[in-house]
Amino acid sequence: MKVILCGANGAMGKLIDELLGDKVVGRVSIDGENNVPKTFGELGDVDADMIVDFSHHSAVADVMAYAKSHNCAVVVGTTGHTAEEKELIYQASETLPVFYSGNMSLGIAVLCRLARQAAAAFPDADIEIVEVHHNRKVDAPSGTAHMLFNAIRQVRPHAVEACGRAGEGKRKKDEIGVASLRMGNVVGVHEVHICTPSQTLTLRHEAGSRTMLAEGAVDAAVFMEGKPAGLYTMEELLG
Repeated sequence: MKVILCGANGAMGKLIDELLGDKVVGRVSIDGENNVPKTFGELGDVDADMIVDFSHHSAVADVMAYAKSHNCAVVVGTTGHTAEEKELIYQASETLPVFYSGNMSLGIAVLCRLARQAAAAFPDADIEIVEVHHNRKVDAPSGTAHMLFNAIRQVRPHAVEACGRAGEGKRKKDEIGVASLRMGNVVGVHEVHICTPSQTLTLRHEAGSRTMLAEGAVDAAVFMEGKPAGLYTMEELLG
């Protein structure tokens, strides 16, 4: 496996770089520090079979364009993509193997499964999602919160994502509330509350360090070796 690491100078990029070691054959980072090229144009042609992207969602067009021109698989670990940016990922997966996840943690993948099972077991329960991150995170709700909502929607197709609450008005039946907290240096906490009139089930995942995300990204890269074109997620990685 020969990897180009996009976002190489970021906190996650450095962790992934350390884990991949000599498998990294190219690096791109918009800040250009440590003599790393700022763009794929500056990087030029590199003999690689995969791009691991932990940069910024706005870079997705450049990432996919380079991947298509060099026939590389892609692991997308960035979050906060717009609808148009997501469409670029989906289009690329028609001709390339693309792994796309709002969270690379295996624990979060298990949480998504459990949330889906719990929602099916309590079809009339109120469900709320709460996510907590450090005060530097720019997107809200988190990509992981959206993953949890989408996992639940598989068994509740009429569910509506309600991000934040304010003003007057009762909670609607099909509503799944998503609350975001930003404070301190919290790596990441995600909770799913399933509440009936007689009981509440709370599913919770807490990240101890960002290393788990880097490990998950490396697992995803290894998983993608030799895969045919298509869109892959943590669900496929779990098997």
